[in-house]
Amino acid sequence: MRVRRTWVLLLVLGAAPVPGQVQSEAPKPRPGDRSAAVEPAGETGDEPSEPEVWRELTRDGSVSQLDYARALEEFLERFPETRRRPEIERALVQSAIEMRDRRRILLYGERVLQREPRHTEIAEHVIRTLLENDDPERSKRALQYAQQFLTTLQIFELQLPSGGSKLLEARNRLDRAVAKAYVFQARALGNLGRMEEAVKLARASFARYPTAEAAREMGRWLARLGRSEEAIERYAEAFVIDDPDNTAGLRAGDRRRLRELYLETHDTEAGLGDLLLAAYDRTRQALDARRAELAELVPNIDAGHVLDFVLSGLDGGRLELAGFRGKVIVLDFWATWCRPCRELHKLMGEVKQRYADRDDVVFLSVNTDTDRGLVAPFLAELGWEDAVYFEDGLERFLNVTNIPTVIVIDKRGDLASRIPGVVPGKFVDMLVRRIDRALNAD
Repeated sequence: MRVRRTWVLLLVLGAAPVPGQVQSEAPKPRPGDRSAAVEPAGETGDEPSEPEVWRELTRDGSVSQLDYARALEEFLERFPETRRRPEIERALVQSAIEMRDRRRILLYGERVLQREPRHTEIAEHVIRTLLENDDPERSKRALQYAQQFLTTLQIFELQLPSGGSKLLEARNRLDRAVAKAYVFQARALGNLGRMEEAVKLARASFARYPTAEAAREMGRWLARLGRSEEAIERYAEAFVIDDPDNTAGLRAGDRRRLRELYLETHDTEAGLGDLLLAAYDRTRQALDARRAELAELVPNIDAGHVLDFVLSGLDGGRLELAGFRGKVIVLDFWATWCRPCRELHKLMGEVKQRYADRDDVVFLSVNTDTDRGLVAPFLAELGWEDAVYFEDGLERFLNVTNIPTVIVIDKRGDLASRIPGVVPGKFVDMLVRRIDRALNAD
C-alpha cells in the first residue's frame, strides 16, 4: 500500500505543524531524524500535544505497514507515559504478524503477553517465533508461554456452548488449539533435552486433533532418540494425512525426511509404498474416530438435507423433519437475548391463525441460544407456550447469520424463502405471501 499522506508521519516525527498553527522558524528536521521526536518544536511553544499527534496519526489515510509501525514506535518514544501504550503495542504486534517481522513479534508480543496472558492469537505467534531455532533460553520462554496458552484454553473449554452449530465450531477450534499447545510444549521440551516427554506430548496432540504437525513432531523426537522405525511411521502419517494446514512445502519436507530415514534403516526404498498405504489407513481411522466422537456431541453432523435433521426438544423429545415431507415448514430462529424476537413471536401468532385449519403448514420454534439452560426460564417468564426445539446444526446448515430469521421450506424440503429481521407493519403479509407461494409451487 502506497503512502497517501506523508505529512501524518512527519507530524509524528515532529517535522510538520498541526493545521492552523504557526510554524516555528527553526530548521525543519528531516524525516527519520529521531531527535525531532523528543526536542521541542521551538521557542514559540507550538509543539503538537499528544492528543493532536494521535488524532493525526489515526486519521483516515493509507501508509505502508512498515511506515505505520515506525510511526507508532516514534509516538511511544515521544510520549513514553501515554495511556495508549497497551493499545499501540497490540497494534504493533498485529502489524508485525502481517509483515512477518520476527523482531517486532517478539519485542511487542512478549510485552503484550506480560499484561494479557490470555491473548491466544499473539501467544501462538510469539511461541512459533521463539521456537524457530533450538536455543535453550528461547525454548524456556516458549515453554512458559505454551503452558499459559494451554491453561487459557482449559478455561475456554468450560465456556463451550451447550449444543448445536456453535458447539461444533467451538469444539473444532478448541481441540485444534489444544493440539497446537501440546506441540509447542513438545518442541520446547525436546529442545531442552527432554525428548521422551516431547514424544508423549506430541502423541497427546495427535490424539486430541490428528494433524500433520503433531505426527511430524513425534517423528522428529523419535528419530533423535534412535527409534527410527517409529519415526518413519510418524513421518509417513504427516505426509499422507488429510490436513488443510499441511502445505506443499511441509509435505515435501516430510517426504524427504521419510525417505532419508527409510534408506538409512533399510538400504532400499522397497516396501515404502506399502508403508505409506498403511499410514493412510491409520490416519483415516483416526479422523473417522474423531468425527464419531463429535457426532455424539453434535447431532446431524452428517446431515446433507434439511429433511435429514432430527431436532432435540426442550422437553427432551426428538423431532424428525423427514416426517414433514410434503408439507411447508416455517422455521422461526430466535434467541432469549434477542429483543426483536419478542415482537416477532406476537406476529408469528397472527400468521399461525391464518393457517389454523390447514395440516400442510407446520410452524417450528427453533432456539439458537449458546446456553440452553436459559431457555426454560425465559419461556416461563414470558408465558410462551409453543413447543421449542434446539437448532442442533440447522442454523449453520441453512446459513442463518441474523437473529431473528424466518425460513420457509417447501414441500420437497428445499429452501423457499428467507426473512431476516422483522418489520412489524409488513411482516405478517410478507410471510403469508411466501407461505402461499410455497404451498402452490409445483
